[in-house]
Amino acid sequence: MNGMIISLVAFILAIGILVTVHEFGHFWVARKLGVKVLRFSIGFGPPLWSRRTGHDGTELVIAAVPLGGYVKMLDEREGEVPASERHRAFNRQPVITRCAVVAAGPVFNFLFAILAYWIMYASGVPGMRPVIGEVIPSSYAEKAGFVAGDEIQAIHGKSTPSWQAAALALLDAGLDAPAAFPVSVREPDGNDRILQVTLDKSTRLLGKGNPLENFGIKPWRPTYRAIIDHLEPGSPAEKAGMQAGDLVVSADGSPIADWSQWVDYIRSRPERKIAVQVRRGDRLVDLSVTPGAVSEKGVTIGRIGAYVRPQEDEQHARMRVVVRYGLIGAIPVALGKTWEMTTLTLRTLGKMITGNASIENLSGPISIARYAGQSAELGLSAYLGFLAVVSVSLGVLNLLPVPVLDGGHLMYYLVELVKGSPVSEAAQLVGQRLGILALLLLMSLAFYNDLARLFT
Repeated sequence: MNGMIISLVAFILAIGILVTVHEFGHFWVARKLGVKVLRFSIGFGPPLWSRRTGHDGTELVIAAVPLGGYVKMLDEREGEVPASERHRAFNRQPVITRCAVVAAGPVFNFLFAILAYWIMYASGVPGMRPVIGEVIPSSYAEKAGFVAGDEIQAIHGKSTPSWQAAALALLDAGLDAPAAFPVSVREPDGNDRILQVTLDKSTRLLGKGNPLENFGIKPWRPTYRAIIDHLEPGSPAEKAGMQAGDLVVSADGSPIADWSQWVDYIRSRPERKIAVQVRRGDRLVDLSVTPGAVSEKGVTIGRIGAYVRPQEDEQHARMRVVVRYGLIGAIPVALGKTWEMTTLTLRTLGKMITGNASIENLSGPISIARYAGQSAELGLSAYLGFLAVVSVSLGVLNLLPVPVLDGGHLMYYLVELVKGSPVSEAAQLVGQRLGILALLLLMSLAFYNDLARLFT
């Protein structure tokens, strides 16, 4: 329940921030260029709070449905405009002015992403060194010569100080498949070598599942002793009498070496009684637990609602890395990161359209809320990174030439610049209907993917 609350709060906060940034772009540029703004609303539906401000009496509104927002400007197409104010109506502005006002929303999303990345990399982004824990047999990684223990230094010339950087660099290179590119790795003994990775036409790094595993590698994971940190209220573990601090010694008479082995044992035995021995203080306690059955990616697994106690050792500490560039050095990094995510988003959309990337990568509000909650629990840096990625996505999507989106309006204005007269109202109406239909289909697919992730 706490996780759901955190996800909901983090999601509402994220949407509130990003919508405010986007709409403030429209609002600020419109005001600067002499267009009268009547209302600046965060959210849709009935107002929860409102007030008027400025010499124009602009109405500021926070509405009940926090899934968007809008800026309402003076416009003769939406009502009677006094003769004295017609020069401030949006429809009376030169095409260049209208283009600037419409483009400002997405542009502010990109500026926010730059700011978020600057804060992240100036203060430091924690992560894990990209050391390979396992190479999947018959995978691209095995064919290229990767082995467990290799640390990835660079992919296609891009430095990879953390797994986050390595995953993005791999995706970026993989989007060009069929392709061949070099990967620099460092062996556990300190020797460096260059591997040549070859991806064929069937490569689907953006297919169903984890891109790293689709490539054939699993990150190194720390080995934790099977010590219980806390239990979910009402969970099978709590009902069995397990307690925080218990060390799992054996299951059905078989020794349990670490938490990973314990998790695998539980997952493989849904709704089957397990005899468990735990060490509690200086004594051994015999218990019996029956894992509940849950569905994960179409497979039924066992779950008892127990969580591992974090344990820091020397090996784990060596794997930690903080990527930091300082106040000045973080500026070009933030600019480059925003550009990288923008181009990656566009290329991924292109791959989805051509069928070379799975449409299962589309996410709706449910998945976004889950990611928001997970990133918020990881700390400010992770949450800022989440906000930056979503802000870039909003900027890119809003610039697509789809009627009803900012990009659709820009498309009409560019046509007007070329032909010397506005696009006819009939053509705009047809385009609007097609745009709404396209958005509804896209939203339906995103919701379907969300539900599929929840129940499969």
